[in-house]
Amino acid sequence: MVAEATKDARGVAQQFARDSGSRVGAIRSASQGYFSIEDVDSYTPDIKRVRVVTTIDYALEK
Repeated sequence: MVAEATKDARGVAQQFARDSGSRVGAIRSASQGYFSIEDVDSYTPDIKRVRVVTTIDYALEK
């Protein structure tokens, strides 16, 4: 899950960089602030909802 969140963050950073005429540089900082696993509802306790909040700061370079 963390790998998927990191991949998604890099994809967003790359789009932002393209839109601003830059390119994505190195990760400046990263943190995982929130992780939860909950039942989707009380009728299906075998199905879970997982939430991961990851913050990654990338350097943008010309």
